[in-house]
Amino acid sequence: MPIYMDYHHFPGVTVEDVKKGHMADKQTQGKYGVKYHQFWVNQEAGTIFCLIEGPSPEACEKVHKEAHGNVACNIVEVEAGLIDAFMGKNHKINHGIVYYNDGNLDTGFRFILIVDILAKTQQANTDDISRFNVPTFARNTVFKLIKAHKGSEVKNISDDSIIAVFNGAIAAFECASSIQNLLSKKQNIEFRIGMSEGQPVTHRDGFFEDAIDFTKQLALMANKGEIILSKNFSKLLVENGSENKNTIKVISASQQKFVEDFFDYTEKNLSDEAFNITNISQNLGISRPQLYRKITALTGRSPILFLRDIKMKKALSLIKENKLSVSEIAYQLGYSNPSYFTKKFKDKYGLLPSKIIIA
Repeated sequence: MPIYMDYHHFPGVTVEDVKKGHMADKQTQGKYGVKYHQFWVNQEAGTIFCLIEGPSPEACEKVHKEAHGNVACNIVEVEAGLIDAFMGKNHKINHGIVYYNDGNLDTGFRFILIVDILAKTQQANTDDISRFNVPTFARNTVFKLIKAHKGSEVKNISDDSIIAVFNGAIAAFECASSIQNLLSKKQNIEFRIGMSEGQPVTHRDGFFEDAIDFTKQLALMANKGEIILSKNFSKLLVENGSENKNTIKVISASQQKFVEDFFDYTEKNLSDEAFNITNISQNLGISRPQLYRKITALTGRSPILFLRDIKMKKALSLIKENKLSVSEIAYQLGYSNPSYFTKKFKDKYGLLPSKIIIA
């Protein structure tokens, strides 16, 4: 049967409240062919995440509704492999509630690390795709460091970014710092690192979708060789006595809202040929000079260059999918002239898009 996770928000919820609710669920679940397995409880945030096996989301919801009336804010279907990657295995369970082995509650919140690595060729008109692909040693280095810091790699099918998840902020940050130190010593390697925190399910569809999307945005915003952190992530580091180092940037809560609004509007309009910086500033309710200052402060790039980087990142993913022609990709990204798109792609990556061949 499918596996689901639902999300409840109850300010002031306690472990005892959840235990009572679980007992009521167990008395009702058989009627609907549902089984409630585990619960991640965050008493401070007032959140509960339930892992459920059942024939449908509606059946799972009926159990809660009949048992105690507490219907979830959202419920999403989850691949079994993703549950293991994000939530871990060999949990310590007490009345369905998940604990760490040290006895502390596992709140379900996780820390996301995303690494973008790019090998840029310096050769003009090269046909050697091997000089463009990310070197194996760079990816293997990142994977080894993730494992060494007790993180879990998460399969990424949308692009070349490396995604990892950690239970703790310190372990995630130390891993990122190690990656930064090692890759900074390599020539012709560009990398950017984004780090954030998040919960399994929100009001959106998808499992950890909000956290992953935002962390990808942070990685794209980072300067070359830089780590960029969300404010909450940075706060947790300070609370645990970890010091920030050079080439690390922390975005404020207001900046985070701006980033989310910027990407939300931009990603919906990339294919529009008329889409430009003026459209963005008008939609966000700020002037062009204000947009320039905000984007430059966050990314070290002008809005025009940053928007171009967003398009080129998307183009690279589409090209490597090998489903569309170069012209089709150009049109999908708002370029009416495929030749101009090809030039900008080569300026960015040092290689013509037509030379990228999927092995």
